[in-house]
Amino acid sequence: MKVLNRIRFISRRLGERLWVKPLFFCLLSIGAVFIAKTADYLDLDRNIPQVNADSIETLLGVLAASMLVIATFAVASMVSAYASASSAATPRSFTLIIADDVSQNALSIFIGSFIYSIVALTAAKNHFFQEAGLATVFVLTVLVFAAVIITFVRWVDKIARLGRLSESVEKVEAATAAAINQRRFGSGVGGLPTAQQHSLGKAVYATTVGYVQHVDVEALQAWAVKANTRVAVASLPGAFAEPGRALAYVEYDAESMAEPDLNAVTNAFVIGTDRVFEDDPRFGLVTLSEIAGRALSPAVNDPGTAITIIGSLVRLFVSWNDKTKGAEVTPYVRVDVPLLSAHDLFDDAFTAIARDGAGTVEVMLRLQKALKVLSTLGNPALCEAAMKHSRLALARAERKMELPEDLALVREIASFSRATRLNRPSSVIDS
Repeated sequence: MKVLNRIRFISRRLGERLWVKPLFFCLLSIGAVFIAKTADYLDLDRNIPQVNADSIETLLGVLAASMLVIATFAVASMVSAYASASSAATPRSFTLIIADDVSQNALSIFIGSFIYSIVALTAAKNHFFQEAGLATVFVLTVLVFAAVIITFVRWVDKIARLGRLSESVEKVEAATAAAINQRRFGSGVGGLPTAQQHSLGKAVYATTVGYVQHVDVEALQAWAVKANTRVAVASLPGAFAEPGRALAYVEYDAESMAEPDLNAVTNAFVIGTDRVFEDDPRFGLVTLSEIAGRALSPAVNDPGTAITIIGSLVRLFVSWNDKTKGAEVTPYVRVDVPLLSAHDLFDDAFTAIARDGAGTVEVMLRLQKALKVLSTLGNPALCEAAMKHSRLALARAERKMELPEDLALVREIASFSRATRLNRPSSVIDS
């Protein structure tokens, strides 16, 4: 299970690389040509129709010539869509855009079909196949043509929407929702969820500097059982690992046992140069906030996008507060994992929007209404954070808005947060 957990994480990272699927389809297309040769050894000459070698060579020639052009066109279109998505939304959404399955499958099939046609055409011209092999190649070529046509039609519809801002927002929201569903009760990382950060025991530090991308709690549990100790995670996915920040704390009795080998604890933390959306819902909230901030910049001046982002954030926090699913029973009872703070989540989601949209009345009204909704979900932590950010947003609006009538509308909506004075509790964990 420990190996499968690490393989699963690596496979998801490979899914964000554009060359993986095309390479797989290239190998598959080459293998298909040699598999067709096996039909010559199965004594099928009496049961298959005869196919003229010239017709197969003609089909393969057409396929080879057209696939090279289509593959080149596909790469150019995808690069243009990726650049458009990064500039219109935020560069942080690029990994989600490039991991789009439809686009990757389309490029893979186009390149794989080109490789197949070249290899099959070369084999056919050199009399590599007999009658059964030629018939098999003919059937495979027809299937390749059908796959190319269906893929091209689907891909054209997808590529037309891939670079749009709305598509990027949907992908970021979906990735954030998936991370929230995993982390709501600590099940995404694993271990026993704790309300506060634990800082007792031997501190374990990272050997490299970067962002924590994944915590292999299963490996920590196995090591803790073997060493007869407990591990308290101090840096969740999204935290910046640096020499002065502990990744975890290990509890052990220094008087009755020798200091355990902590290399296994360090190796359980995957550290990279960038944050990833998996296991890190705060990164998704930050990315959505960045998209809204860019839309509110004077160069773009698109308050409608910011309003759309606020709606996405409300859906995500409602999902976070969803109590229809109970906490999963974790087998990792020797690993303590801190819960995320509602105040940290609200800081990531709403601070930039309130700052950049302070002078835009429609954005401020929508933001105040959203915070009011979140304050009524019955969750004390969410209510406290929502009222705090409502007051902060109102204070920013009072500094930026010039028309008294606009400010009066914002104050009326924000009146729900005036009654209570809030002091922010200590953060569970900061990234």
